[in-house]
Amino acid sequence: MTATVTKGLEGIIAGETQICSVDQGQLIYRGYEIHDLAENATFEDVAYVLLVGTKPNADELRAFKRELVEMRAIPSSIIDFLKTAKAPLEAGTAVPMDVLRTGVSMLGHLDEDCQDNSPEANLRKSKRLLAKIPTIIGHMQTILDAKPLVEPDTGGDPELGHAANLLYLMTGERPSGEAAHVMDVSLILYAEHDFNASTFASRVIAGTLSDMHGAVTGAIAALKGPLHGGANEAAMDMLSEIRQDIGAENDPEKIRAWMHKAFEEKRKLMGFGHRVYKNGDHRAPILNGLGRNLAEKTGDAFLKLFDLGAEVQKIMLEEKNIHPNVDFPCGMTYFTMGIPVPQYTPIFVASRITGWCAHISEQHANNRLIRPVAKYTGPAMRSWNG
Repeated sequence: MTATVTKGLEGIIAGETQICSVDQGQLIYRGYEIHDLAENATFEDVAYVLLVGTKPNADELRAFKRELVEMRAIPSSIIDFLKTAKAPLEAGTAVPMDVLRTGVSMLGHLDEDCQDNSPEANLRKSKRLLAKIPTIIGHMQTILDAKPLVEPDTGGDPELGHAANLLYLMTGERPSGEAAHVMDVSLILYAEHDFNASTFASRVIAGTLSDMHGAVTGAIAALKGPLHGGANEAAMDMLSEIRQDIGAENDPEKIRAWMHKAFEEKRKLMGFGHRVYKNGDHRAPILNGLGRNLAEKTGDAFLKLFDLGAEVQKIMLEEKNIHPNVDFPCGMTYFTMGIPVPQYTPIFVASRITGWCAHISEQHANNRLIRPVAKYTGPAMRSWNG
């Protein structure tokens, strides 16, 4: 058999899915285009579409939201674990994505459906993960901030929607309507993206007929990397480095000089480029516009951050013909909202859990073990005693 070697599986169709379509012209979740969803849907709407497969009517959406609210609280054993994780987080031997990964794995031990891969059990587990992951993130952050946990008995405020409650759990303050809306849209934009690295990892694991919690745990490990989900954190770190090096004012010549130095050093500038979107990421301008509007109302320092970002984007496009992806405006937007940078990628998990669970369920329902072949490039056969 002659096989074509494609590094990183670029351009290889590895399977079929009814969940998402990603191409140059559009991003579609089960038939609904991303701009339409960002403009007209809520994250709970989108989560229902991805997990259940259909657009909810009013009664279905109301029941779905009620289920999620009732499932928000996390077991005391996981709260105890989060408290013990504070020391390694502060020491730097762990980061929030590591703690979240372990927390999700622990949820599997406590879920009565954990070993059941039936469609019905997978849907129940999907809802629980969707409801509880924001609570793990929120409690983790308040423990780091040495603040009391926010309503641990209920996992937040039952009157708040999913995005608003995530912010409330992290800060202890109920967010403004605009901040809640921006977070809600960001969750919609990050919810699904076909066979990306973490989703493909989850499908490979599910393809062995392993359980949903195991597959999600592997997906979180994949998302942690700076070439995938960690890019939003890395993009903000890069902007902070530029600001530190050139000062508070956005001097175009200093910015260009910094960028040229980065080009000469062949640094990988995070938040730019995409394996599929060569002509620009559909999601980036949506979040950039919302984030900039929020920055205009938050303060001059945050608006200057977006101005700096605009100049960096301009130089990248002019000199490298590379567009920003959604991680670039995400970093600036979350920073404007006061979210600690190490929690950016965990928030990504709070959104992408919907796509992962949909793909895991789809893999289980129509499974074939995913097992590609490799081209051997090692030494020719030789004798051990030769």
